[in-house]
Amino acid sequence: MDIFKIVIPTPFPVGDVNAFLVKGDALTLFDVGPKTEEAYEALKWGIRSAGYDMKDIEQVVLTHHHPDHAGWVDAFSHAEILGHAYIDHWMKKTPEFLQYHETFYARQLREGGVPENYIQKVLKVKGEIELFGSIPLTGYLKEGDEVPGHKGLMVYETLGHGQSHLIFLEEGTRECIGGDLLLERTSSNPLIEPPVDLSMERPKSLLQYNASLQRLKALNVSKLYTGHGGEITEIGDLVDDRLERQKQRALKVYDLLVKPQTNFELTAQLFERLYHQQLGLTLSETLGQLDYLIDNEMIEANMRDGVIYYSRL
Repeated sequence: MDIFKIVIPTPFPVGDVNAFLVKGDALTLFDVGPKTEEAYEALKWGIRSAGYDMKDIEQVVLTHHHPDHAGWVDAFSHAEILGHAYIDHWMKKTPEFLQYHETFYARQLREGGVPENYIQKVLKVKGEIELFGSIPLTGYLKEGDEVPGHKGLMVYETLGHGQSHLIFLEEGTRECIGGDLLLERTSSNPLIEPPVDLSMERPKSLLQYNASLQRLKALNVSKLYTGHGGEITEIGDLVDDRLERQKQRALKVYDLLVKPQTNFELTAQLFERLYHQQLGLTLSETLGQLDYLIDNEMIEANMRDGVIYYSRL
């Protein structure tokens, strides 16, 4: 794969994000960074370092919809913009979708036993929406597709970290553009997100993510170009390590369930110093472990007065 890496700063704790310029029959940019001035300058400088101008980009392909990856599509209005169909909700940001988005999260928070004053604080944190682009996709990519202009570069759906997450594997070299599926130094957080069909049924993100990691391990990838940090070649060993660490985190949650508790109560114990500042992320992490424990038939969930309580079997 004729690939050039561009490192872009973000305002998020995860740090810099990677975009990749790939030359084939089409000049394609995979991911575009968040919609900040600093990111725009880094993106422009990176493209010029590869010997091109912004206007030379023929298509943009997004690994997923998160703002650190999907912000600067607006800089490429002349290009094709491709990705999972779910991404369009975030680009168009219709009043109906934004209202649905808020209703979905309010329901999840209340079922998790989160006090009302915390719920309002979480729902008011909407600054990230400004870091998204606003150009709708010109075409959708799905499982089994070939990326236009790149013969043998195949699309795989790998949900979990995001409900729009795709990776792109070149069949000949087995090189893969992997987004945030597997990162070199940090674990990707399987985030609570509305489902693709925009129903109120919450996807079990951690279970999806674990299945996607197992799928990545089975794909015989020679080199993984990641969304943050360096490239990875020892895929299998790292996947096994991440899955084992995740299992240990789930067992820690199990140890706390000496009596029935809510997601909020467990999160406050697990992230005593952090949950006030990053309630959405920490609730998401805990809920993933609870889904894992239920899936492994170690605990059960029961709703009482609109709130879900978890207890050991």
